Amino acid sequence: MTTSAEPPAPFLRTVGISKTFGETRALDSIGFEVAAGELRALVGGNGSGKSTFVKILAGVHRPDGGGQIVVGDASYETMTPELARSLGFRFVHQDAGVVDDMTVAENLVLGHPYPRNRLGLVDWSALKARAGELIERFDIDAKASVLLRQLRPATRAKVAIARALQDINLDEPGLLVFDEPTTALPNREAAHLLEWLRGFAERGQAVLFVSHRLDEVLALAETVTAFRDGRHQATVRRQGLDEAQLIQLIAGRAVPRTSQNGAPQQHRAGRLELRGVKTGPLRGIDLTVGRGEIVGIAGLLGSGRTSLLRAIIGDLPVDAGKIVIDGESMSVRRVADGMAAGIAYVPENRLLDAGFPDLSVRENLVVASIPAFRRFGLSSGRSEIREAGVLIGQYGIRCGGQSRAFSTLSGGNQQKAVVARWLRRKPRVLLLDEPSQGVDVLARNEIEQLIRQHAADGMSVIVVTSDFDELARLCDRVVVLREGVMGRELRQPHLTEDAIAELTYGPMEVRHVDA
Repeated sequence: MTTSAEPPAPFLRTVGISKTFGETRALDSIGFEVAAGELRALVGGNGSGKSTFVKILAGVHRPDGGGQIVVGDASYETMTPELARSLGFRFVHQDAGVVDDMTVAENLVLGHPYPRNRLGLVDWSALKARAGELIERFDIDAKASVLLRQLRPATRAKVAIARALQDINLDEPGLLVFDEPTTALPNREAAHLLEWLRGFAERGQAVLFVSHRLDEVLALAETVTAFRDGRHQATVRRQGLDEAQLIQLIAGRAVPRTSQNGAPQQHRAGRLELRGVKTGPLRGIDLTVGRGEIVGIAGLLGSGRTSLLRAIIGDLPVDAGKIVIDGESMSVRRVADGMAAGIAYVPENRLLDAGFPDLSVRENLVVASIPAFRRFGLSSGRSEIREAGVLIGQYGIRCGGQSRAFSTLSGGNQQKAVVARWLRRKPRVLLLDEPSQGVDVLARNEIEQLIRQHAADGMSVIVVTSDFDELARLCDRVVVLREGVMGRELRQPHLTEDAIAELTYGPMEVRHVDA
């Protein structure tokens, strides 16, 4: 790999940008530049400093003294949100913040004042007209009056992006920053959105996108900047860069990707059985998961994937059917029942639904096992500290100390902490919803290895994810969920990304690839 030449005319340049949180050096003298019309990818492991750098550009964090942010001929020591906007900076965050039950027009106006008529009432005609202008301007394949839930995932993402960019002049140079824009999208939808993003650079915008998905970095970026441990490691041309080189750039070493061995897995007797389970969108689910088996659930948005996991753990009441574990019919009416039955659940939104942001890392690690640390009814702080230390070391959680707030951890380290919390309980069944979302390739490999190790010891696993490559790499078997009904399934060694996509997007009558 060769370091790229400097862009001819940088729109943005930073010199010596550093940021310290307590005793942690999150950024160390970052030098960076991006030109107008350039598509730049920013990559790095969780905790490498990517998010901190973006927040400094957005004016959310104030950098340590001594650095400079240079835009054109003007130099600034720090940004504010107002200054960043005035300079043409726009930021589209991972959480789209759209509302499914509102129309496209209503979603486009969220965060902006509603147009009013002379009586002070909402002017719905003006609102729809404004939405129509934005739909045409940003080439969105939707009507203003359509509910957002009726749109394909990539189109929903376009609506969120158009809302964020609606007041920017795309004919003047600016900086557009996209933080994990395709995280929750299936691969085909992600590819569609990435092609759309390319158009912004073609209009002269400097485009910086943060991503953990290596395939999209290689497909979209013109140049790639890698951060590691808060430092700028390299900026290289994407041309000639392959996935192995990109991983080495991120990790500083070669990292073999985890993969199945291609042989069908022999499993012991069934561990978990669902018999005619009905709840929410689920319309009579029959599924058996063997001991030590890793089963993936594929399906489009709204297919009922998350509802399936919530029903098993007891977070969604079951209207009909049975849940059987090790031959015993379980009455799982609340999460406590599921936990008592030996079920563990890692939800999709780890920060809001799995973690306790304001509590310490230690408290987050032990919160699911509090009785184990009580002596004569009293909490044993020493035991908690000792156990948290063991888990931090065992699962490679980078946290800067177990007393740090959970919210200060990077996404990958938050995920490892949540997984560690549940694996400590040695569950019979582990439920994972989008386990690698927002997680770098190194943390993802570590999590997948842990899952396999525990599955080898007999733990059954159900994985829900939009990443078909992850399903093919991790699972022994994948079942497609379509409109609340179990469809066809694939098994190793015929379990491939393309085969999963065919069953997910194709007609229901598609047969087993291995049949």
